[in-house]
Amino acid sequence: MTRIAIALTITLGLAGGAAGAQWIRLPVPGTPRTADGRPDLTAPVPRTPDGRPDLSGVWQRVAPPPALAKAAGFTDQNIEILLPPGESIPFHPWAAELYRQRFATDGAGAPSERCLPKGIVAAMLPPVPFKILHSPGVTVILFEEFNRYRQIFTDGRPLPRDPQPAWWGYSVGAWDGETFAVESAGFNELTWLDKAGHPHTDALRTVERFRRSAFGRMDLQVTIDDPKAYTRPFAVTLPLRLVPDTDLIEDACENERDADPIAAAAGEGAARKK
Repeated sequence: MTRIAIALTITLGLAGGAAGAQWIRLPVPGTPRTADGRPDLTAPVPRTPDGRPDLSGVWQRVAPPPALAKAAGFTDQNIEILLPPGESIPFHPWAAELYRQRFATDGAGAPSERCLPKGIVAAMLPPVPFKILHSPGVTVILFEEFNRYRQIFTDGRPLPRDPQPAWWGYSVGAWDGETFAVESAGFNELTWLDKAGHPHTDALRTVERFRRSAFGRMDLQVTIDDPKAYTRPFAVTLPLRLVPDTDLIEDACENERDADPIAAAAGEGAARKK
């Protein structure tokens, strides 16, 4: 983990690590604060000039309770623990068998092992920050992990009718009251929905609904609709927390160095496998 590597570098007294620590502990202007100067994560939702909720900031998935994480198996990056109580994944038989095989091998062979993109929903499941940026006509999500980015167009364009299949698909967004709703389609079949190994096909379509309820809290509901892999659409919900007074750091994926902890501690670009 790059952030762990920086901490080790600081411990070893290396100057480069100290500089990194100064960057990632940065008081962010405009952050509401309590009387003692700490970020007030319970403050009201910030607004853009047009009155919409401002989703901008550095975010991270809220870790599941230990009991729930344990129930997920070898990884808590498993969409099954994000289902509503009592619901299960509505697999077609072939997809259930493929998931069983991937789960039995602890997710061996995931695309991220080869530094390939994770896609939706998997990219938001690791304990790694991502950043949302608003601008007229497009909202951008920057993923610290592997230095990836994603564009959500809000300029009124439709989804492409016959797109070249893509790792992230193609995304368009619009406001539904206080909720930012994002439709995506045009995916290739190469990503997994999560580290646990839930598959999808090129028929996948997703609807993401971002709703910020406080300065430091946002919920993301993702509806997964893939009639080739699942018998019906289903939805999962990710609770997200704002990570205040920090910013993203560079993460280079070099999987041939993953087994070298000394290089990682010195900040030499050890890969992440999350």
